Amino acid sequence: MATDIIPIELGLPQGDLVTLWAPRWREDGEEWEAFLGDEEDLFAFPDAAHLAAYVRTADQHDLVDHPSWNIVPALNVPELIPDDDHSYDLVGVPELVAEEPDSWTIGELAEIIGIVRSLADVCELDEVHEVLDAHEGFSLLHQGRLPFTGREGGKLWDDLTAAVSEKWDTVLDAIDELVTVPEIDKATLDETAEELAAFHEESAESEAGVDKEGTRAGSEDVDDDAPTGFWGEVGIDPIKIVTANNEYFSLRCYLDDEPIFLGTDGRIDVFTSARALARQLADAGELGSNDLAEMPTWPDVVSQATTGDLDVDVTDVNTYVLAGLDEDITDGPEAIDPNQLDLAVELLTDVADWAGDDSVNDALVESERLGWLASFVLKPDLNRLEPSPPFDEELAAWQKLVNDLEDRFRVH
Repeated sequence: MATDIIPIELGLPQGDLVTLWAPRWREDGEEWEAFLGDEEDLFAFPDAAHLAAYVRTADQHDLVDHPSWNIVPALNVPELIPDDDHSYDLVGVPELVAEEPDSWTIGELAEIIGIVRSLADVCELDEVHEVLDAHEGFSLLHQGRLPFTGREGGKLWDDLTAAVSEKWDTVLDAIDELVTVPEIDKATLDETAEELAAFHEESAESEAGVDKEGTRAGSEDVDDDAPTGFWGEVGIDPIKIVTANNEYFSLRCYLDDEPIFLGTDGRIDVFTSARALARQLADAGELGSNDLAEMPTWPDVVSQATTGDLDVDVTDVNTYVLAGLDEDITDGPEAIDPNQLDLAVELLTDVADWAGDDSVNDALVESERLGWLASFVLKPDLNRLEPSPPFDEELAAWQKLVNDLEDRFRVH
């Protein structure tokens, strides 16, 4: 089964270099992973123009037998520019671990360690494996913040930081020594350099145009989806969740950008109609404890419901349609509605964050097949190669996330 070949950028002691990475794929019953190179050499280039010139003319390297290789030589130069999600600053790791171990720091470090492990696996860098395997924290980064909280978690982070301080140069040197810039046809390089320059010029002009337009529009911009009326005043949103078998209504708000749902202990109180939700809110005591009751405006909601004046009106941006997405995922990225997927991911992520569950974020990181598919749909970019069918793994991962969400429903 073919997967993608991805342009990546590596921040190394000799500079920021671009190359190609083929994440794990299965072929003839075996699992493979590769980088652009030849035997013990890793081919890397100063920019996408050099990379493009090479792939258009080279006929001997480690990716030439990859099932999707025939696509790569036909790509234009902008399509070979690594995006931000595939830019790995290996040189910046010591500075990164000097930060507090928040979600952003750990997430970025996890991506870097992931690509370093791949390089070590493919290029047989035993010294790199020795550094990473000697310190447990490196293997726990994919779990997010949880392993690094509390006293024991603090020790793990300190040990990881000390390992980087003492041994990271060994990792950098091992990878840096692999890098080779192969010979490139000069005439082809002249063509690709012109393509890259034209792309940068068009991008600059486009950005300048957006800035001017933004300045003109400025204060006239209005958020049509901003909450209005009673719900806007209390800062709580009615939401509707449409699954394959039913529609559910509930409430959610954000406090300091953190989601809070009607419910407690990771269980969401949902209702099969807006009227049923309003009736229940009129007798909120029967709900028992719920996290929204801590909101200062919660008594206003209960009061409005008690008098019969509460209108549970759900806006489009708070309507989450999960139904049908599994069939669309089976058919591939072109069949998926980006707006529908974006809202569904928002709901899944919000609920997981509220419940303290990392499984959604883990499933949606771009190193996972579902995460790569979702990213391709939600962040369209000329530099991305389209995910390849079949999408059985992506479908199974998505269905698990949806099933886990429905297991959190406390239906009234």
